[in-house]
Amino acid sequence: MKIGCPKEIKPQEFRVGMTPNAALEAVAHGHEVLIETGAGVGAGFTDADYTSAGATIIATAAEVFATSDMIVKVKEPQAGERKMLREGQLLFTYLHLAPDPDQTRDLLASGCTAIAYETVTDRSGGLPLLAPMSEVAGRLAPQVGAWTLQKANGGRGVLMGGVPGVGPARVLVIGGGVVGTHAAKIAAGMGADVTVLDRSLPRLRYLDDVFGGQFKTGYSSAGLLAELLPMADMVVGAVLIPGAAAPKLITHAQLAVMKPGAVLVDVAIDQGGCFETSKATTHQDPIYAVDGIMHYCVANMPGAVARTSTLALGNATMPFMLALADKGWKRACAEDPHLLAGLNVHAGQLTYAAVGEALGIATVDPKALVAA
Repeated sequence: MKIGCPKEIKPQEFRVGMTPNAALEAVAHGHEVLIETGAGVGAGFTDADYTSAGATIIATAAEVFATSDMIVKVKEPQAGERKMLREGQLLFTYLHLAPDPDQTRDLLASGCTAIAYETVTDRSGGLPLLAPMSEVAGRLAPQVGAWTLQKANGGRGVLMGGVPGVGPARVLVIGGGVVGTHAAKIAAGMGADVTVLDRSLPRLRYLDDVFGGQFKTGYSSAGLLAELLPMADMVVGAVLIPGAAAPKLITHAQLAVMKPGAVLVDVAIDQGGCFETSKATTHQDPIYAVDGIMHYCVANMPGAVARTSTLALGNATMPFMLALADKGWKRACAEDPHLLAGLNVHAGQLTYAAVGEALGIATVDPKALVAA
């Protein structure tokens, strides 16, 4: 199979879909790897690193798309890239279709088969291709939130850990999953007073058992959120419904009860955001204010630490990428129901129910496509 990896073109996206190690593995499996020139530079990989791994360097993205059987990326294909997709081609990347009707329509029109990293599952019900980026984003959230809290950036001017005689920042993390756990660990490590909310009692018990003393936990409810919101200096939105649009946890009206200069960090912005006032931003222009409340809503947070993120993502995606290349998408998905869960689009048909529900588009059962 010809596996193509174009350079990412989303603003300030420095990650790359394939590492040289992944290219080496694919070549060893008998596949041809085509890398757009300069694709890995942002993550610290040169064209020479890829040629040493046996890959071929291609001059343009158009040629990569035109000659590859499978396209491996990081971020969802941008409008120009979607025009280059074709019927029968396999796309393997993050998609986040639920809040993105334009992308969904374009993928359906292209006739391609698209497998989304964020909906591939594992035996424990986790999301193994989303987890490494969730870990990175979770650890970044307090860091970027602390920067936004600085007065020069529009924040309250509160130091995360305080100083002797002055209390620390109060950080509220909504969601105790991968993102929330890592955000809470880092925020607590910075000395903040941290509370994590979640609606899973088993998860709250786990957090209390493992991290008891580092941060507090609470059962997420409208009442408790209303109680804690006026005291928070920073709120990290870390709630995810796999493949679906994120729920709106804080309304526009609720900003009025928050402290002026408090910060909302929306890590769920890829899925539409979990605050009503959230809108996607970039690393170049990451923050904005609504009614005096600062918002950090960068849609590709892990891109800020591109080398760490690329290596972590490559470790997770490589086995699935090789399975797709070795067996073809249909056999690979037939043999692995967890990979089948990643199938979102095939030949003009939407195959992920949560996306269909969010966008009002009829879906087909992916199992029926594999069996056909």
